Amino acid sequence: MDAERRFYSIGEMCDAFGVTARALRFYEDEELIAPERRGTTRLYTDRDRARLTWILRGKSVGFSLNDIRELLDLYDVGDQQHTQMLATRDRCRERVVALRRQKKDIDATIAELEEFCGFLDERLDQKDS
Repeated sequence: MDAERRFYSIGEMCDAFGVTARALRFYEDEELIAPERRGTTRLYTDRDRARLTWILRGKSVGFSLNDIRELLDLYDVGDQQHTQMLATRDRCRERVVALRRQKKDIDATIAELEEFCGFLDERLDQKDS
């Protein structure tokens, strides 16, 4: 083991990333991170920190855990993360397309609701007159 290796406690990880210990244990259970163990103490490495950064970023943009797992697994392909970056970029573009489609649907629904509210307002005004 490298004497220079830096370890982080679960508390340090929680503070650094704004997550709960429960979330870290969940990501460990899902095999997305793999802290070392010394007895019951979890020791997180820089690799765990890098993976958690990807997990949280993926989660924030709506990737599923399976998407995140697949992208993380590409880290070790051995091509300086080129494959991982390409796959991530492609997934991001797919997500943008899906979100734009959802936004269009949401905008249409909002317009329809506003029109319906206007109709109801007119009907209510007529009854009040």
